[in-house]
Amino acid sequence: MTMRILWLNVGGLWPLNTGGRQRSFNIISQLARRHQLTVLTTEGAGDDHLTLAAQLPGCEVVSVPYALPKRGSAAFGLALLRSWLSELPVTLWKWRIPALQRETARLLTPERTDLCVVDFLYAVPNLPRDIAVPTVLFEHNAEYLIWKRLYEAEKRPIRRALLKIEWKKLRRAEASACTKAAMTLAVSENDRAALLEAAPRARVRAIPTGVDTSYFHPNGARRSAAKLVFSGSMDWYPNEEAMLYFIDSVLPLIRRAIPEVSLTVVGRNPSARLRAAANETVHVTGTVDDVRPYIDDAAVYVVPLRIGGGTRIKIFEALAMGKAVVSTRIGAEGLPLLSGEHFLEADDPEDFARAVVELIRQPERRRAIEQAGRKLVEERYSWNRAAQEFELNCEEVINDAR
Repeated sequence: MTMRILWLNVGGLWPLNTGGRQRSFNIISQLARRHQLTVLTTEGAGDDHLTLAAQLPGCEVVSVPYALPKRGSAAFGLALLRSWLSELPVTLWKWRIPALQRETARLLTPERTDLCVVDFLYAVPNLPRDIAVPTVLFEHNAEYLIWKRLYEAEKRPIRRALLKIEWKKLRRAEASACTKAAMTLAVSENDRAALLEAAPRARVRAIPTGVDTSYFHPNGARRSAAKLVFSGSMDWYPNEEAMLYFIDSVLPLIRRAIPEVSLTVVGRNPSARLRAAANETVHVTGTVDDVRPYIDDAAVYVVPLRIGGGTRIKIFEALAMGKAVVSTRIGAEGLPLLSGEHFLEADDPEDFARAVVELIRQPERRRAIEQAGRKLVEERYSWNRAAQEFELNCEEVINDAR
């Protein structure tokens, strides 16, 4: 069966500089080999819909210009005020885009579309009130869970009170979106359970996360024994918080044992706070064309996340490149990894530092973990497999609708 799919996205899809973009792009690429896809997205500063269209030759790409209101701007303040007067949290209100809503309504007709894939919860406010075709909500994260964790980690009373309002409103909105969708696809069993807890009547399935093992692979270069690396979008608060925490609380403990250790933080748009934390042994790169040389050069890949949801594609990429990974429980949450075999799990600063020191000082132990991680992703976690499961669920939704 050939499906006609409208893929609705906000926030852009090119360049592939976030885990969510990589996941969406690779699944779209696989689906487009067998089905007709129209990709409807937005384009802000730094996004490139022309290259996206060139990279997806089998798809129709429709892009709507939109600049997300920046925190502290008048537009953001207005969105915040309006959200307080509505049931929508501000994180969804600011993605209400009239031009995108008009395009969505134009394309969502049974004459041209069999199924609408709503990519991320943030795209939901742009759906028409009455939808003539079934929808699949693609949840890269249990979004309310991220905001709940932000609330729990916040110490400032006023900000904590505001975050409490936001995560509770987001939970209601997410539960409503999951219940209304014909099916919700999560990216881990953990997220599936969290979404079902919020929306018990929803139909939620989990699909695997993938990685391009032909692109991310060991290059045989001799790595620096005392170098650590982290990669990710540094304008995403959980990543920034993780690095500031690591630099303040974990790295000094590692240096007591290995004074020459250094850390490289790779990723776009690092904040002023993170740049200020850089010194002669902490390097903050900002945007790079290719993260692989930085990962290649390190002995250990660190993931000290304390806030998050979904699954960390960055860990699969590191494993595919033959890197030994040390991660918190939340950092590796939702991934089918065994601590001690595929990576080392550590949560408090002392345990995290101890795990890193162990891998640096014991190269044979490090190599065993590197080989086990690479073998796991190579044998079981390709984008083709993730797309096949995505496709089967979409076909089921269409058949049920018919």
